[in-house]
Amino acid sequence: MKLGMIQRKSPLRLAMALAALSLLGAGHAVGEERVIKIAGMGAKTGGLRQFGVNSEAAMRAAADQINQSGGVKLADGSRAKIVVEYFDDRCNADEGISVTRRIASGEWLAAVGTTCSSVVESIFGVSQKKVGDASDSGLQMPIFADVAMKIGLAKISEWGFRNIPDEPGMYASLFAWLKANHPEAKSIYGGVEEDFIHSRQTWYSVMKEKAKAAGYEAKGESKWLLNDTHFATQVREMKNVGADIVAISAHPFTACGVMKEMQRQGVKPKILVGLTSISSPETLEVCGEQAEGLLIPTSYAPVNPQAKAAAQATARYKGYADLHSMAAWENMFMLKRVMESEGILAKPESVQTDRSRIRQGLANLKEFDGLLGPSGRTAERESIKPYVFVAAKNGTWQVVHTPEQ
Repeated sequence: MKLGMIQRKSPLRLAMALAALSLLGAGHAVGEERVIKIAGMGAKTGGLRQFGVNSEAAMRAAADQINQSGGVKLADGSRAKIVVEYFDDRCNADEGISVTRRIASGEWLAAVGTTCSSVVESIFGVSQKKVGDASDSGLQMPIFADVAMKIGLAKISEWGFRNIPDEPGMYASLFAWLKANHPEAKSIYGGVEEDFIHSRQTWYSVMKEKAKAAGYEAKGESKWLLNDTHFATQVREMKNVGADIVAISAHPFTACGVMKEMQRQGVKPKILVGLTSISSPETLEVCGEQAEGLLIPTSYAPVNPQAKAAAQATARYKGYADLHSMAAWENMFMLKRVMESEGILAKPESVQTDRSRIRQGLANLKEFDGLLGPSGRTAERESIKPYVFVAAKNGTWQVVHTPEQ
């Protein structure tokens, strides 16, 4: 009788045991779920903090979209989710190098960033210059820049990549278009944020030179610094010259300060041109009235469903969508593409192999479907991006021209 009872209960006990083993197995599988760690770097403190905030928001929003769509397919057929961690380098070269070394010593497979050209130049400088050079012990991790605009940085290291627009080409096209459509304008004057690489370079080497090449008379410039808050003297100089075109080569904080001072002093040029970096919602929130009519070439505008969706997703992480943060968004999808095409494993023991495969995949990438359309990739690991001309009108950026490209 007792034996029969035991025998009758055995199937139940067996089922319970199998269920327990199944739960243990499921727990073990969850514990082994693989993740891909992608680091972000940028300025999240100081006058340029918004650029880091925006890029981080875009990276996290893009990672969410990738993960919700199934994550990244790995070489062995399994899938992994992307995890983003963002580091503040404070737009300081030494801090940037320190952050990059910390990332490279961990399990991050790639980094996206950073805000300042001086920092990118430094971290590319401590990276291995030529892949496979056993005599070069520099860092060997792919770094995909999204904001820094100094010309030619990616050529420093074969581990360095950038997704920024071609400013010389954009401004050459802009001034040629202005010449054809506003023949009444004959001269140009610059307002330049003198102590920042991007704003200084873009005025002296790009805006000023491309305007002269288009036939405009360059009548000088007023100068200020990134942390300045008073611009009366500079705008008075601008007013005394009386040029037809005023170009503001500065970032949102000082650009808005200058435009407010221009309004106060009654400076009204025929045409107002801006630096690519101020084609941001932030500018219009701070000084939309004073920026009315401001004309800028940009590689991002919410002109199609995918560009609008990326902006909305980034806003959920408290970030603005502009040409810089949307480059970070695109970088995440380019990384997904090459991680799948090159067959990474996302295991602790495969970190360096995975990094090398990602680097090779990015180097081989010739074209990518960006938010404004197909973007090319050059042999120097730079981007060739589509762009539009936008103007500030009634508190929004409106596309006024799409050049043939």
